[in-house]
Amino acid sequence: MARLIFLGPPGAGKGTQAKLLAELLQVPHISTGDILRSALKAKTPLGQKAQAYMNAGELVPDDLILDLIRDRLNQQDANQGWILDGFPRNVSQASFLDTLLQELNQTCDFAINLEVPDEVLMARLLERAQKEGRSDDNEDTIRRRLEVYHNQTEPIIGFYRDRSVLTAINGDQPVESVTEYLKQLVCS
Repeated sequence: MARLIFLGPPGAGKGTQAKLLAELLQVPHISTGDILRSALKAKTPLGQKAQAYMNAGELVPDDLILDLIRDRLNQQDANQGWILDGFPRNVSQASFLDTLLQELNQTCDFAINLEVPDEVLMARLLERAQKEGRSDDNEDTIRRRLEVYHNQTEPIIGFYRDRSVLTAINGDQPVESVTEYLKQLVCS
């Protein structure tokens, strides 16, 4: 059983590593980004509200995200473990998650922070935008997303360090190297 939170800036490889580890551990990979993109595609009320924030490179407001997370962690497949990717994104959300996990009689085993320099992130995100045709990933929007990350999301690193569950990993290395490190961390 594993309950992991993946932290790190946009483009650090959270989604890639979370998917690989979720398959290995047979637990759900819970990505707020995927949930939001599905809502956008389906044009749900949540998706329509989130669209304006995402287009501007801003974080989707907490109240829209918190209900999604509560519902998802209450689903049957999450009882035996989960990997959160893209949540929490600020200290307020981290506190909410702490309270929710207490309600569910669950704990977080590791908060894994993938550390990657901003210039590497910019190159990765621009390359991804070209490959996937993602119009929300242009240079100005990426700069704004990194600025938002540093101002709003980065403080949660200290939140999890204070709870002695933080593990920092150099995310600026081959995918396989990061995956191998993660396997050793959670499977030992």
